[in-house]
Amino acid sequence: MSKKFAFKAFALAFAGLTAAPMAMAQSGTVKIAWIDPLSGMMAPLGQNQMRSWQHVAELANQEKWAGDVKFEIVPFDGKLSPQESLTALKSIIDQGIRYITQGNGSGVALALADAVSKHNARNPGKEIVFLNYAAVDPVMTNEKCDFWHFRLDINADMKMEALTSYMAKQDNIKKVYLINQDYSFGHAVERSAEEYLKRKRPDIEVVGKDRHPLAQVRDFAPYVAKIKAAGTDTIITGNWGADLALLIKAANDAGLNANFYTYYAGTTGVGTQMGSSGEGRVRQVAYWNTNDSDLGDKLVTGFKKKYSDDYYTMATYTGIKLLSEAFKKAGSTNPVDVAFAMEGMRIQLPNGEAEMRASDHQLQQNVVISSWQKIDGKKVRHDIENTGYGWSTVATLDSYVAAQPTSCNMKRPKR
Repeated sequence: MSKKFAFKAFALAFAGLTAAPMAMAQSGTVKIAWIDPLSGMMAPLGQNQMRSWQHVAELANQEKWAGDVKFEIVPFDGKLSPQESLTALKSIIDQGIRYITQGNGSGVALALADAVSKHNARNPGKEIVFLNYAAVDPVMTNEKCDFWHFRLDINADMKMEALTSYMAKQDNIKKVYLINQDYSFGHAVERSAEEYLKRKRPDIEVVGKDRHPLAQVRDFAPYVAKIKAAGTDTIITGNWGADLALLIKAANDAGLNANFYTYYAGTTGVGTQMGSSGEGRVRQVAYWNTNDSDLGDKLVTGFKKKYSDDYYTMATYTGIKLLSEAFKKAGSTNPVDVAFAMEGMRIQLPNGEAEMRASDHQLQQNVVISSWQKIDGKKVRHDIENTGYGWSTVATLDSYVAAQPTSCNMKRPKR
């Protein structure tokens, strides 16, 4: 090798080494389009969750989670409608926003996931990543899984697996009533409740089942009358937002002395309806409890100070943390690179370590069962909606307890 050629080879190699850090250096602002209800019966819930995303984005920017990359949350009113949400998606695409998030309504989530997948296939170089923070229909990480969709919540079957594992040890449960919203998620809750209870506690009798329209019922008294007449001692429901708050109100008004096992008793408006009457009678399954970690304390107190509201959707923290780590790992904010970087990633959250399972993009994380109790400054430090009551952990289950097999056959794009 000549000296001249050797020098050129060395110069090229040195240039490659010095260029690598430059390629990884990212700056600027990444916009995340938030699509969920800001009008209608679920607007208070949507407002809280939009602010939760904004709160965590501001925290990430201040603490430089993603280095010099900043986050901006851009809200769109999806009105809990697939059609309205798809209209919002078109505007998002036109504005060049490459990341979207949504959570309220699995019907909406399925429509968005399908539209994003088709858009990405037709528009290479303009791909979009969908962070699903609360739509938990199991099909989205099974037969309808998609490379561009990542679920930050645990799905309905995972929640029921954990919930029924706890319920199986409660000897006082004899007669269960199932009431759920009449759409894909509610159907999944009903199906898994029957299936898992039969497997774990075949002596429990399901004494009734009801499905009702999503976000349309303003008086649940007729449903509660049926529940009461059936001799129910336990209600299982996946209802959320106003649909759960109004159900519990009707139960209290009717003097229904039954226990509630819920997915979303921690959401906006429900705590106010429970008050003291829910003490020890309402339990929820979730991926965290605000009272269980110092980081949880920080998130809750900061949010309360800024918005005079309760922070409960920890998946907003998960989403920003996951993207931040993926940006650094990929050395890029390009959605294709970031999507691949998120696969199999492990991150530390207020509920412990979580893993974004590569096979189906379903986050695997610990599960918590908690009970509605009076604040005591120890186990229950944060009250909900200024009621003087909050959530006390009665069981923490490792992620493997709730983990489910997947039928996902992921098709990945070329890199």
